[in-house]
Amino acid sequence: MISMKIFFVSILLSVFVAPIISNGQDSAYKLDFKITGWADTTVYLGYYYGESTYIKDTASVNDNGVFTFEGDAQLPKGVYFLVVNTTKVFELLIGEDQYFSITTDDSNYVKNLNVEGDIDNQIFFDNIRFIGERNKRAQEFISILKDSTSTEQAKIKARNNLTIIGNEVKTYHDEIIESNSTSTVATILKSQRKIEIPNELKGDQNQRFAYYRNHFWDDFDLGNDMLLRIPEGLYRKKMDDYMDNLNMQIPDSLIGAIDKIVKKAKRNQETYRYTVWNLCLKYQTPKIMGLDAVFVYLYDQFFATGEMDYWANESLKNNLKERADQLRKSMVGKLASNMILLDDKLQRVSLYDIKSKYTIIYFFDPDCGHCKKETPKLNDFYKTTKYDVEVFAVSADTSMVKMRNYIKDYGLEWISANGPRTVTPHYQTMYDANTTPSIYILDEKKKIIAKKFPDSSKIEDFLDNYESHNN
Repeated sequence: MISMKIFFVSILLSVFVAPIISNGQDSAYKLDFKITGWADTTVYLGYYYGESTYIKDTASVNDNGVFTFEGDAQLPKGVYFLVVNTTKVFELLIGEDQYFSITTDDSNYVKNLNVEGDIDNQIFFDNIRFIGERNKRAQEFISILKDSTSTEQAKIKARNNLTIIGNEVKTYHDEIIESNSTSTVATILKSQRKIEIPNELKGDQNQRFAYYRNHFWDDFDLGNDMLLRIPEGLYRKKMDDYMDNLNMQIPDSLIGAIDKIVKKAKRNQETYRYTVWNLCLKYQTPKIMGLDAVFVYLYDQFFATGEMDYWANESLKNNLKERADQLRKSMVGKLASNMILLDDKLQRVSLYDIKSKYTIIYFFDPDCGHCKKETPKLNDFYKTTKYDVEVFAVSADTSMVKMRNYIKDYGLEWISANGPRTVTPHYQTMYDANTTPSIYILDEKKKIIAKKFPDSSKIEDFLDNYESHNN
């Protein structure tokens, strides 16, 4: 799936071009800089996008430290930064005003910085300096808390002082948001603001959780693409936090959550695309069993319907379809596809001919290091379990010699078959088994009850739990 990521990045950088602005000026943006101490070098204007950074423009610095970034298409709003010799120097904002000048010197870029022509950057740098001063004050109290020799009284006093500093920062930010509500800096500060739970709910954990969940997006506008261009990949982190921690980790619950956030993001084509695509990346190989159904939903809802046709090409859509169809056939709750393969004696063996109460499909490779650790554990389970279980082991390697040696070396008595030597379609078109080892557990009707099981030594416990809930 790496190719999809590469394609996505190229789309981000080339398809959606900012509009050309006609404002009586020769260019849509013009950012003038003078940095004392710089001379005869190249400087780059970079920007954040999601979890990554990119270069937007290049300028040459003259003998006096003067340089300009200029272009005929307005810059997308967000946090940008200067780069010299691969080093990020300092950040700045790009907002509504894209004709401004910044002067400073290399002894202390932020402390000595002056902005003309842009209120957003004035507020932005004032805030950086304000935070820097509070952080400097806070270090004394943080040191006390870290010091094992500090008395409890000293620690209490330190915590109280840190609370005072935190409240000063909060008040300062609230004032910026209140007095400059439509500014770029206010939007960013709001997006980082913590959710405050009313005092009357603090004693009830369920009500606190419900309030937090219901107000999670109050100050973060999923439809504002500027929030894609701020540090630390906050947009992605917010999505992950919401999906992972505020919803039950079952397909129905997550699909409902996806519908909610995608509806908010859809107001803007860029955030719509980013949200859907990153959810696809998240659930194409989920860490929790059964959540591959979420990826199938995403493909069916947003790609098969043509919703993403404004940016997704046919190659990408075909790749997604192939993955969705593979997952669709092997999801928990689905009937497992039959496999008719050749065993070590070159005899046909069929998955559906197995009559045991439970069947374990074990996809392995004789040369796989992880398989060499997993096979003995699965073999121990197979020989000692109290359950009526058969193992249908499928080798991913075409070599019958390797498979026979593997059976002999590990003393395997279960059914072993060669995956590529098949009468039915290749197993990788029917099962999500692109990596080895991969373990599926089937019931007596060959319905998949577990997939990609992580540890063979836990299968007995899984079956105990399964029977207690299904008998």
